[in-house]
Amino acid sequence: MNVHRLTLVTLVAFIVSSGSTATATTADVWSTFVEWAAAEHGERGRVSAEFLAAHRPAGDAEIPLELLTENLAYALTARDEFPWAAAIPDEIFLNDVRPYAPLDEMRESWRPDFYEKARALVADCTTATEAVQTLNREFFNLVHVHYNTGRKRPNQSPSESIAQGRATCTGLSIILVDACRAVGVPARVAGTALWTNKRGNHTWVEIWDGEWAFTGADEYNKKGLNRGWFKGSASKAKAGEWIHAIWASSWKPTGDVFPLVWNIESRDVPGVNVTHRYVAGAEAPASALGVWYLRVHDVANGERLVAEVDLIASDGLVSQSVTTRAGRADLNDMPDMRVAPGIQRVLRVRHEGVERTWVGALANASEATLDLVWNELSDEPVAVALTRAWLASGRAGAAPNVDLDAAAAASVAESLTSARADEIRRDRVAEHEAQTVSAGDTTMKYKRRVFGDAPFGERSLWISMHGGGGAPAEVNDQQWNNQIGLYEPAEGFYVAPRAPTDTWNLWHRGHIDALFDRLIENHVAFDGVDPNRVYLMGYSAGGDGVYQLAPRMADRFAAASMMAGHPNDASPLGLRNLPFAIFMGGDDASYNRNKVAANWGKQLDELAASDPGGYPHRVDIFEGLGHWMDRRDAVAVPWMAEHTRAAWPRRVVWHQSARTHDRFAWLAVPPQSGRKGQTITAQVDGQSIVVTTEKDLGQLTLRLCDDLLNLDEPIRVTIDGATVFEGVVKRRVAAIDASLTGRFDPHTVATAELTVELVPQEADSTK
Repeated sequence: MNVHRLTLVTLVAFIVSSGSTATATTADVWSTFVEWAAAEHGERGRVSAEFLAAHRPAGDAEIPLELLTENLAYALTARDEFPWAAAIPDEIFLNDVRPYAPLDEMRESWRPDFYEKARALVADCTTATEAVQTLNREFFNLVHVHYNTGRKRPNQSPSESIAQGRATCTGLSIILVDACRAVGVPARVAGTALWTNKRGNHTWVEIWDGEWAFTGADEYNKKGLNRGWFKGSASKAKAGEWIHAIWASSWKPTGDVFPLVWNIESRDVPGVNVTHRYVAGAEAPASALGVWYLRVHDVANGERLVAEVDLIASDGLVSQSVTTRAGRADLNDMPDMRVAPGIQRVLRVRHEGVERTWVGALANASEATLDLVWNELSDEPVAVALTRAWLASGRAGAAPNVDLDAAAAASVAESLTSARADEIRRDRVAEHEAQTVSAGDTTMKYKRRVFGDAPFGERSLWISMHGGGGAPAEVNDQQWNNQIGLYEPAEGFYVAPRAPTDTWNLWHRGHIDALFDRLIENHVAFDGVDPNRVYLMGYSAGGDGVYQLAPRMADRFAAASMMAGHPNDASPLGLRNLPFAIFMGGDDASYNRNKVAANWGKQLDELAASDPGGYPHRVDIFEGLGHWMDRRDAVAVPWMAEHTRAAWPRRVVWHQSARTHDRFAWLAVPPQSGRKGQTITAQVDGQSIVVTTEKDLGQLTLRLCDDLLNLDEPIRVTIDGATVFEGVVKRRVAAIDASLTGRFDPHTVATAELTVELVPQEADSTK
């Protein structure tokens, strides 16, 4: 049946038979329409026409008569043809199928074309819901209209949207409402003028199939109705606030107005407040959480991209995952994530096989739209981004617990090194400018001279300890003043510290180690000293200090020179990787310094002979000279300058003196667990680490990095003949951070740690 042809013929016949003319006045259009409807379609036609006429908007007074008659004829045909239409209550049919427009769009003849197109699509459907789902899936492709913010205006008529091939949420909703009405499905536009989070407005479609349900236009969801992306936002609507309520359009007056955001003062479209259906029973997010709404653009303000966005937890696992919308999806169709405000987060964004990261925080506002720009995202791996987020949050919580590959570990180490340097520069600026360092309750002053030049990060540091000892302060001050002028390296910061005490053991009291550690750290952070080019020297009582400090802090220095001192109870065992020089006057017999120096030379010879490659040393005993060596000991400076520290020696001998340490080279023991006289020897051979001890340790930590062995491959650890570990040791952010916070030494940053429990050796039963 050609409904349009029949309608036109009967309309002309009616006008002729009734004596009307084709040029009837505007006032006659609606009365003529009602008369025609009653004559052509009987009582139901009259009721339909009178309903439209009674509630028509004021602007529709001059609507073409042909548009009215064809629209009514097609609506009544649909009610007779489609199975779901027969069950529609008359009130809903009149209000939500019969009208020729849902909003204030341009009035036009859309129903004949939509009837033919939609009819073919829903031919096999048996319910209104099936019909709506089919239309939402297929109709927009058929008419070639999809979401695009480049449309001319929001409230486009179907023909305007089809001509452009684009529409936003309102234009798409008008099309879907009209397509539904064309095949007898009650439909109306629904929406809000402004979301409660002030992200803007949105419109969608409600359909009736025994009850009202909703769907986004051109947003087919195979799971069914009532599943729009906007459901979460709608659940927070406010029924009592017109601008934040959810409204459905109506033809008949309701006493309320549907908000037309493009003409917010308009009262032409009646509205039904349906907020309760969206809010009732809705699951609100936890009060402590906010909401991120996500979009990804190719460039700033550019086209949107479909991308997978993962919220990464500190353990590297995905805690939430969403897919952003693009193309014909509504601009406000944004997936959301629930996050606690103010905490730095890492998002991993994947698009077309490429992965990038973003770090940021939801502000204190409970909701926010996050527009990510693809070409501005970082290429850094997730582990690095997590580290950056952790640092930005002030190290809140534990360090990210994620596996690192070698490249990521290097990047994390660089980030944490930079962060640690910034912390030192921030917290210690006053003491560095005052040329002091403090550790615990002890403060040490120093004088400094600067020689030569080198790039930042490549400078050298020379720590030169004065003589004196158990004497009045002015005597030790005189020795300090003498020491600052005693030696002159070609390049570097030459520092003469003032011993904090005036006791005989100026330089080997327990506080000196921590003070020197801090002195080195400050110069590395503030002045760009290379930790591999730190040198130790001392004269007389300062020489005593070199004997003591060099073995127990051997992993801090590139070389050490002892001038005219006495070792007391020091042991040379810890000097395995530290070039060590002894300078002594042959006639310096006080405290047998000359004899003890020669004896230390023999001990070093023996140690070097028994441990090839270890214990580099030189011993210069100047015959005929006493305690003062006429500056002949100055040859120590160029000799030391030839050496740089072995930051990751493959063999380590750690001997604890009376002043014990928790860390030496790449070995560590639990705090305060070291004991005087305890010796640990450790050696790396390929992927094997062999450790020997003289006393039971209980626990030993191996601080590892790829400079020492390949952390991507399994390693084997043997301690005192027993294999205690075989496997891969994972690189970790926590290991890197612990390494740098324990000691700011960028060249000895451990990227992995392995802690093993040692089985106590059984006592010898023969004793």
